[in-house]
Amino acid sequence: MARKSTSKTFSTENGVGTRSHPMLLFLNRTFTSTVLFCVIIVCLLLLAIFISLFISAQPSLQKFGFLFFGATIWDPLNGQFGALPFALGTLLTSIISLIVCIPFSLSVALILGEYFPSGPIATVLNSAMELLAGIPSIIYGMWGLFALVPIVRGFEVTIKVLPLGVGIFAAALLLSIMIIPFAASISREVIGMVPNDLKEAAYSLGATRYEVIKKVVIPYAGSGIIAGILLSFGRALGETMAVTMVIGNSYFMPTNIFGPGHTIASIIANEFTEATDPVYVSSLIEMGLVLFIITIIFGIAGRYIITKTSVKD
Repeated sequence: MARKSTSKTFSTENGVGTRSHPMLLFLNRTFTSTVLFCVIIVCLLLLAIFISLFISAQPSLQKFGFLFFGATIWDPLNGQFGALPFALGTLLTSIISLIVCIPFSLSVALILGEYFPSGPIATVLNSAMELLAGIPSIIYGMWGLFALVPIVRGFEVTIKVLPLGVGIFAAALLLSIMIIPFAASISREVIGMVPNDLKEAAYSLGATRYEVIKKVVIPYAGSGIIAGILLSFGRALGETMAVTMVIGNSYFMPTNIFGPGHTIASIIANEFTEATDPVYVSSLIEMGLVLFIITIIFGIAGRYIITKTSVKD
């Protein structure tokens, strides 16, 4: 006679399973509710930040409107505020830093993902990336001011431009060093998701490692690499202290990448404590609102691309 099973089953949303202890069910519901509550709190915090910035920026929005972003004069004494020089400085530093960052971060990602996924070399590189990512931005700024700026000044002397040292180019180089670990870690993750079957099939057809990386790995992981670049771009947009220390802090329109400038984050850091006029404060908050929105957009876009890549895999 077949032995009768003593275990009972119950129907759930996921199917049929073994009946759980009431305490375990209670803990499961409590955990789910707690996680959901935390998610809702985070979303409410983001919404509260946006609403508070939008309300505080009303005096500037009502006085200048969208002309605020096309004006080039920043004169707090006369109540004239224009964000174009700072928006242009932000874009220049971020784009140049991204151009410098891409080959280095992609190289590190390929080394860790394809050539040395484990072993002492991988350990050293991973430790170096984690160390670079954990250094405070003020330390980067001090290093940039005392070590990077003299190097940039010597380069400017060589190419016969005004040898200021500080400026948009120095800030972009410093930013590129700061975002390399971020871009490299994300690129390494998506490169590691490339199925081994595809690579083995390419090798079996006689492809070299270079051909496999060029025609299999990079195309397959391309969307994830782009997502990492977008997230790094968002990180570069919002960097404050390190950029403030080496960009030169000029209020005029930048004429070239070697000249001094300002970013949205650096102008807020420099002048927010000195602002007394309501329109002055509101103008700074409005630039912060724009930077907040841009950062959120790039973050969502990058995460969306990573999610779609993971689902495809």
